[in-house]
Amino acid sequence: MRIHSLRISGFGPFAGTEDIDFDRLSAHGLFLLNGPTGAGKTSVLDAICFALYGSVPGARQEGKRLRSDHADPSREPAVTCVFSAQGRRFEVTRSPAWDKPSARGRNGFATQQAKTLLRERVGTDWKELSARNDEAAAEIMAVLGMDREQFTRVVMLPQGDFAAFLRSKATDRLELLQKLFGTERFEAVEQDLARQAQLARQEVAAISGQLEILAARAESEAAALGLPSADQPDTAAEARIAGLQEAAVARLAALKDAAGEAERASRQRAAAAEAEEARTERRRRLDAASVRRAAVEAGGQELEGNVLRLARHRQAEVLAGHLHNVDAAAAKVRAAAGAAGSSLTLLRVSAAEEAELTGLELREAEALPANAAAELGRLRSLQAVVEARLPDEERLQSLRARKTGLVKEQEKLAAALAAVSRTSANLQGEQSRLLEELEPLERRAAAAPLLAKDAENARELLDVVRQHRLAAVARDAATGRWHESRSRQLEAKQAWLDLREERLANAAAELAAGLADGAPCPVCGNAKHPDPATGGTAGPGLAQQEEDARLVYEDADAALSEAARSLAEAEQLVAVLAGQGGGTAEEDAAKACAEAVRAAGDAARAAEELETLRFRLSVLKEDLDAAAESHQETDKELAAAVSAAKDLAAQEEALDQALAELRAGQPTLARRLRSLGKAVAVLDKAVEAHAVLAAAQERERETVGQFELALPDAGFSSAAEARAQLLDTAAASALQEAVRAAQDEAARVAELFESEDIVRALEEQAAGFESDPQRLDLLRAEAAEAGRAAREAEVAAGVAARCLTSLQGIAAEYHEAAGASRGPAERAQMLAGLAEAASGRGENTYRMSLNSYVLAARLEQVAVAASERLVAMSDGRYLLQHTDARAARGAKSGLGLEVVDQWTGHRRDTSTLSGGESFMASLALALGLADVVQQEAGGVEIETLFVDEGFGSLDEQSLEQVMDALEGLRDGGRVVGLVSHVAEMKQRIGTQLQVLKGRNGSTLQISEALEAAA
Repeated sequence: MRIHSLRISGFGPFAGTEDIDFDRLSAHGLFLLNGPTGAGKTSVLDAICFALYGSVPGARQEGKRLRSDHADPSREPAVTCVFSAQGRRFEVTRSPAWDKPSARGRNGFATQQAKTLLRERVGTDWKELSARNDEAAAEIMAVLGMDREQFTRVVMLPQGDFAAFLRSKATDRLELLQKLFGTERFEAVEQDLARQAQLARQEVAAISGQLEILAARAESEAAALGLPSADQPDTAAEARIAGLQEAAVARLAALKDAAGEAERASRQRAAAAEAEEARTERRRRLDAASVRRAAVEAGGQELEGNVLRLARHRQAEVLAGHLHNVDAAAAKVRAAAGAAGSSLTLLRVSAAEEAELTGLELREAEALPANAAAELGRLRSLQAVVEARLPDEERLQSLRARKTGLVKEQEKLAAALAAVSRTSANLQGEQSRLLEELEPLERRAAAAPLLAKDAENARELLDVVRQHRLAAVARDAATGRWHESRSRQLEAKQAWLDLREERLANAAAELAAGLADGAPCPVCGNAKHPDPATGGTAGPGLAQQEEDARLVYEDADAALSEAARSLAEAEQLVAVLAGQGGGTAEEDAAKACAEAVRAAGDAARAAEELETLRFRLSVLKEDLDAAAESHQETDKELAAAVSAAKDLAAQEEALDQALAELRAGQPTLARRLRSLGKAVAVLDKAVEAHAVLAAAQERERETVGQFELALPDAGFSSAAEARAQLLDTAAASALQEAVRAAQDEAARVAELFESEDIVRALEEQAAGFESDPQRLDLLRAEAAEAGRAAREAEVAAGVAARCLTSLQGIAAEYHEAAGASRGPAERAQMLAGLAEAASGRGENTYRMSLNSYVLAARLEQVAVAASERLVAMSDGRYLLQHTDARAARGAKSGLGLEVVDQWTGHRRDTSTLSGGESFMASLALALGLADVVQQEAGGVEIETLFVDEGFGSLDEQSLEQVMDALEGLRDGGRVVGLVSHVAEMKQRIGTQLQVLKGRNGSTLQISEALEAAA
């Protein structure tokens, strides 16, 4: 995999668009990525990782601020990377999610989702492969053969992370190695074995629980039947269940006999009670029928009267329609007469008030004037003429309103013209004053960018000086802790060795204390012990004392390793900060920083004031132009308003004279029209009311004549007689219903005395039967008691049958479950042992899990590959070696690392390396791990590598050896990029990718050997 070019736009600290030609850097094989702290060196590596995988390494991804804060708000953040792998050339462009300015968006922004475009070079053209984030990520991972975690460990070697890996515990190494080598499948095997063992144990427990439940169910069934419980607690459950079945069979036979006898007695008692109930019920029905027959006979005379009254109503009902018409006609005449009188009275009142009705010939008589209809027609014609001229009067009012508005507008325009003149004069005065202040501010603001950069550099130096002082204090403290830990470790070791020597001296006594008659000797194997050694009472207890001392020593040794690691980190941090200028006196750095900040602040304020002044001048110019234009427009509007007012006055006078005659003394035509409308309405109502009265009187005469002709045919002599016999609808319906009910009741009573029950009751009455409630209650109670006894006996027999069936089923289930439990128990025992061994427990003496075992093999390969480079870097002194020695206190083993010093032949913990030695070891480890992961990824060729920081902790000779090792990485066309700001590295490596930091963001440039020399 080789990177050819990278384009960064609005990403990280890069506000603009930066292009990096890695092919140009590749020509030299080794290049340096350098720049001041915080400039963005790591952001270049982040951009490569983001382009390939859509995210940046480690904790930086959690910030989710990939877009540059320096970039223009509308600039889209994007990274484009061109790379080749497996003989193919690709281009990937990614843009993270960002907030784009938008007038429609919430809070002025609209969220833009992340985008991806993956293309492949085919011939001379680019072919689009995918524009989806997930598809592009899958395609890139398939081509590279690595996920993001592996890529950041193989291509981008973070030296600081591998220094921590070098000193970390086995559990921490396991987590990283598992991510790199993808051994989750072995951990899944461990979990699957544990799950199967747990399921097998649960299966055995379930079967045992089932057997216990079956035995308990059998006892419960026996208790419900009243059978005796087991006399012996240790009696076998299966034998006890068989005994309960035999007892249940005997109990069931006895209960069935008792149930048959109780059922026969119940049937006899029930038959006697039912016969008594039937006789009593027939006698009750006879008594009720006798009462109803007496009631029918008593109401016979009333029924005849109701039938006669209903017949006379039917005769009068023939004349009901005529009577209704006569009454309705009379009511209409009365209503019409009242309306005619009211309308005439209203007409007289209106004639006295309205001048429009003076033409009517009104007198004191009740009749309507003869000329009313003619006068109504005249008034309606005049009303139409006045209504037609209403728009002319509205136009007159509009002319008057417009004239009044023009007069007010003339006054307003004159005042506005005077105000515009005053505003123009004020603006010209302010413009002259501001132009005098412009030149001094321009001179002060010109130096602002340079002074701001000086202030930023001064602050960074002050920060480095303070960090260097704190780091030196921390290093001194770490040195003290290391010396204390070293003393405690030596003391603990000496105490352990003393006890061990004492134990060896008393070994014979310790062995003798464990001998027993008849048991073989652990040394010679003889079962006889004629002369065991003696050594006092302290011998056997020395073993435990030695073990306790060894544990104390191991704890002290672990504490020493931790203190050595802390000291190495502290020394490395002091060296790095010193290389960045941390040795400068803090007082001088603070004084220079304060002076630079003050000067930069003064220049920045001048720049802000200059910008404000220029903006104010531009606004003043716009205001002056607007004032001149407003003055000209206002003058034109005033002249137009004066001319329009004169024209409107002439039109108003002519139209007012034309409408004066139609008003007839009224203020307006609308007022005249309302007066005419009122007169027309009153007169029209009076004419119409008298016409309705005449028609009602004629209709009444016709209706009365028709009624008088129909009276003799109906059998009545007068209307009053017919009205007396006529009933209303409710009364007629009630009378008819009463007649029908009486007739129906007489028929039902006659039919009732012919029924079988009444006839039989009469016979029993004649025979002397009388109902007795006490005798009936006694028979009912005896029948109920016999029925209850029969049911209880039947239930008891049914319970016994069910218990017997249940006991038989339980016995069969118990026998089957007991036979099926042996196989699962054996399988559970086998799976439990296998799961414990795979997880590093049980008989696994090294306490090494299956996953750890696989990773230990990979770590052994990594140590071999790392040692090849560490030998060259350390002048043949050091090797890295994997160890699977059993860890202390029962911890898991298999992922240990130790350093072999070939000069002394001793092995020691990696935490005892100095700062420079630790850097070389961690760099060699990172390169070795990259080689092994590369092989695990299918032999993917890695042609571009980046090594991050740490060179400041090396002396001149060590740096030379490390550089030789890095030079060897270029073999075969590989390109190596070193990330560092160490001054000596800048001098040794001519080809550089420089990151330049500025107030408005960082920029990139490539500097080659000739440029560096110049």
